[in-house]
Amino acid sequence: MTTASHTPAPGPLGGVRVVELAGIGPGPFAAMLLADLGADVVRVDRPGGSGLAINPAYDITNRNKRSVIVDLKSPDGPACVLDLAARADILIEGYRPGVAERLGVGPEACRARNPKLVYGRMTGWGQEGPLADRAGHDIAYIALTGTLGMIGDADQPPAVPANLVGDYAGGSLYLVVGVLAALHHARVTGTGQVVDAAIVDGAAHLASMIHGMFAAGGWQDRRGANLLDGGCPYYGTYETADGKAMAVGALEPQFYAEFLDLLGIEGHADSRKDIARWGELREAVAERFKSRTRDEWAAVFEGSDACVAPVLSLGEAPHHPHLAARGTFTDHGGITQPAPAPRFSATPTGVRTGPARPGADTPDVARDWDVPDLMKGQE
Repeated sequence: MTTASHTPAPGPLGGVRVVELAGIGPGPFAAMLLADLGADVVRVDRPGGSGLAINPAYDITNRNKRSVIVDLKSPDGPACVLDLAARADILIEGYRPGVAERLGVGPEACRARNPKLVYGRMTGWGQEGPLADRAGHDIAYIALTGTLGMIGDADQPPAVPANLVGDYAGGSLYLVVGVLAALHHARVTGTGQVVDAAIVDGAAHLASMIHGMFAAGGWQDRRGANLLDGGCPYYGTYETADGKAMAVGALEPQFYAEFLDLLGIEGHADSRKDIARWGELREAVAERFKSRTRDEWAAVFEGSDACVAPVLSLGEAPHHPHLAARGTFTDHGGITQPAPAPRFSATPTGVRTGPARPGADTPDVARDWDVPDLMKGQE
């Protein structure tokens, strides 16, 4: 659907057009992922910005996008967005239920202009239900789903996993899966649809395996008592002599044996399946890790199959030899950032442009998408 004046970007979604109604959190991240994959993402910013407390030059969730400014509360604003929607494959919005409709850019209005449009809605609580109209943030969404309650030590309140589990895993990634599935359906049938991506739904869905284990009696409904939540002494983190940490995931027998050997506590071979001895094993493992620094232990386990790794900081991670060799992180415009993922053999992706500055691409988008009214008020 692109014009000759705008060459499709490399990536499997080259030629796909996306309109993103500016917001914060999971919506922008989902749009970034689509942009990383090659879609032509036009972010419709509002006058005055999004309210995110970050310099737009560093907001990498706006990389690989283009930005226009439209005041949806002005008389001509909704018409500009509808003109963009008429030329788009996907639209993403993250307002509370009913807000897009009140602004004149809801699903019915957009799809009246473009029946093939996939209209992606990103919210915390979903489009319906008793809490649909309530404010919320990541931590509240994962709290109600039971996901937050699984994370952390047994004798402490749940640990806060930044906003990764709710906003981005339960929200953005499910929205992307949803709009791409709906895009496939639209291309097969000629009919678009609305995708209701709620963080509560996605965060609950992430725990599917654990719900199965719980139903089978293989998971206790409390923190720090299970194989994968820190209750198991050979699946968790341990402090080192320098106050840093090592991560241990030696679940299988062969990995556990190598772990004990390299750690120097071979006498605990029989403790693996004996839960009554897990406390003793945990103390022994903790004592050994406290005897050396993190980097010393990293050297001990380097090249082994013990499934042990140093816990690195955000600043350290890009310099790890494996991540550096794979190019897991990249530098663009002076900002070190995660490279696009996943990877494709025939349609490679990359960081093409830095964060889109609000409104900076209005003339180009007006031309490429043939929406001249975007230029009103820009001269």
